[in-house]
Amino acid sequence: MSAQFRQDFAVIANWIPFGAKVLDLGCEDGSLLKFLEGSLEVKGYGIEKDDAHWLNTLKQGINVIQMDLESGLSGFESQSFDVVVLSQTLQAMRNTEKIVHEMLRVGKEVIVTFPNFGYWRHRIQLIQGQMPVSKSLPYEWYNTPNIHLCTIKDFDDFCAKNKLTLSEFPEANIIEDENNRLETLTISAQGTYIGLLKLLHFLEHQNQVGRISSVHYYSQFDHKNQITRLFAKIYIQNIRLKNDK
Repeated sequence: MSAQFRQDFAVIANWIPFGAKVLDLGCEDGSLLKFLEGSLEVKGYGIEKDDAHWLNTLKQGINVIQMDLESGLSGFESQSFDVVVLSQTLQAMRNTEKIVHEMLRVGKEVIVTFPNFGYWRHRIQLIQGQMPVSKSLPYEWYNTPNIHLCTIKDFDDFCAKNKLTLSEFPEANIIEDENNRLETLTISAQGTYIGLLKLLHFLEHQNQVGRISSVHYYSQFDHKNQITRLFAKIYIQNIRLKNDK
């Protein structure tokens, strides 16, 4: 079974330094780690509870530990990872506060993505008397694994309550007419020339993300480490019908 690419992978990559040590919690089939290893040359490790996902991740040559996140991350030393990722898993956790604080203990930075229950299309479905079903919430009310759905405002309040510094992902620039919706997402990446080319190649072959409209390369000299770093600003565009969920 091949790894499945999700649209938020490209946005997550925008926040991960080249060559970083990354821990992916609830890594499923290892798709995100596979993408990050190929494009940003990260040192990736995953945690997965499901037997089938764990086995499939192993088959891809990714370092993965089978364990239940609800038990915490006591087996990992503090600040042992550059970045800890919890992608589309927060809403399925029973003890949300515990796992977030454990992530902050283990990682120097933390990335959390989740389906926005307050998205306007979800609100319309609620007004119509139905629980939302969409690309980000694909389950029916009776078979969903999600138990703690939240909005972006809810998560902002959670971070403020727990005195957490929150940085948001860049939002797509959106232009609409009567029938169509043009989304432009800007992603910044750092790496070697070959590494950035791998990232571009990967993104170009993932239709879920959109098409690369242009790429701007630039370099900066790192005086502290006395090396020149290469950066790329990638502009990705996607045209959708306005009624496409």
